[in-house]
Amino acid sequence: MSHVKVEIASQPDCWLQAAKLADSPGLPGPGERVAVVGCGTSWFMAKAYAALREQSALGETDAFQASEFPLGRSYDRVVAITRSGTTTEVIELLDALDGRTPTTVITADGAEPAAAVAKDAVVLDFADELSVVQTRFATSTLAMLRAHLGVDIEPIAADAEVAIRLPLPVHPALAQQITFLGRGWTIGLAEEAALKCREAAAWWAEAYPAMDYRHGPISIAGPGRVVWAFGEIPAGLADDVEATGAAFVHSRYNGGYAALGSWCGGRAPLDPMADLVVAQRVAVLLATSQGLDPDHPRNLTRSVVLT
Repeated sequence: MSHVKVEIASQPDCWLQAAKLADSPGLPGPGERVAVVGCGTSWFMAKAYAALREQSALGETDAFQASEFPLGRSYDRVVAITRSGTTTEVIELLDALDGRTPTTVITADGAEPAAAVAKDAVVLDFADELSVVQTRFATSTLAMLRAHLGVDIEPIAADAEVAIRLPLPVHPALAQQITFLGRGWTIGLAEEAALKCREAAAWWAEAYPAMDYRHGPISIAGPGRVVWAFGEIPAGLADDVEATGAAFVHSRYNGGYAALGSWCGGRAPLDPMADLVVAQRVAVLLATSQGLDPDHPRNLTRSVVLT
């Protein structure tokens, strides 16, 4: 079994452990103006958290790729997400902010430079990974941050237990392409699901805000292609997708590629973070069906360290 399969299956336990760190020093307080940064998967988790924090009315929250952070802006705190703690763009940003803005790093390795440079560090070493492809560290970080916002993680972890056992709604022989959609905080999840397919399987996958999808991207939908939505969906979207001949996947939608009754076993809809677990499993299946190693994607390393 690949490392990533084991790591995907471990997520329910990791999420519960991460939730216990929700009161860690350095996490944003109510009313703080906060920026959250990361690269790749970590940036998508930053976007999801930023949207959730603003929805909770706890303070203005922006999300940036670490390389694109606007140094001219003023924030009460900058939170950096980096699994390895060695990502060049994150280290350079933390160095630039040192002495100017309080910084917090969320990492899997407290011995690496990011934890030393930041004012505060929250270490999720139990969620570290052997696979190059991120799964459980990213979702455990989001679980901790959601718990910090007051969300009960136990039922979400229970949904993840279901997600690691569900029949998959996408089969490689029947799908040529997948487009993932989200709204609000689930846009970050949609972007992460698409990245998993591209990273692990070199599969053509895209992601868009669900409301914007009909403003152009829907033109690529058609037979043999899949549109997979996370969270709430706009009225009429499912019908518009099915009219193209594409399959529609959504845990709240009783139809499409696999009906709710057959795919989810007739149970209540999954939390979107648990839906992401299903998408992770699909990405691994897409890889292994082509004879690819999902632990070691081509052209990728565990951390991008620039010289």
